[in-house]
Amino acid sequence: MQKKNMTLGLDEAVETPEKENDSKVTSLEEAKKKRKPFHIWEVAGVEHKMKLNTGMIAKLESKYGTNVMNLVMTDEIPPLSVMLTVAQAAIAPWEHGCNTEKVSQIYETWIEEGGSQSRMLQDVILPTLLVSGFFTEKEAEKVEKQLSESDSLS
Repeated sequence: MQKKNMTLGLDEAVETPEKENDSKVTSLEEAKKKRKPFHIWEVAGVEHKMKLNTGMIAKLESKYGTNVMNLVMTDEIPPLSVMLTVAQAAIAPWEHGCNTEKVSQIYETWIEEGGSQSRMLQDVILPTLLVSGFFTEKEAEKVEKQLSESDSLS
């Protein structure tokens, strides 16, 4: 009886010789622009990853009785308590022990570094919504353009 090769996988069985000048085929998925995985809120040299996952979005909607977009996309700057709660929901899955007090401390430090409540919406909350899937690709490009234009005005 011939001894069989007991290596893991099928690589040897399906190996095909490489062709010279073989052009790379790009799949549709590779060709699509990928969303950034997180928004980073850097405060006092610490990078806080921010992204709202489905569970946190549902908790916010349950708490406030409305869609997250309705909370922050108004004609006025949303209340600080709402923005801090959204920030907590976006940070909590990625930082163990993130609670209201910790987010308030991060915000206080950020204010001391020159942040403001209006910049909180522009620099922290809206970019977090962008990476969290609240906008289509075209809408996200438009919002990013508006945010960068408003950055150049400040």
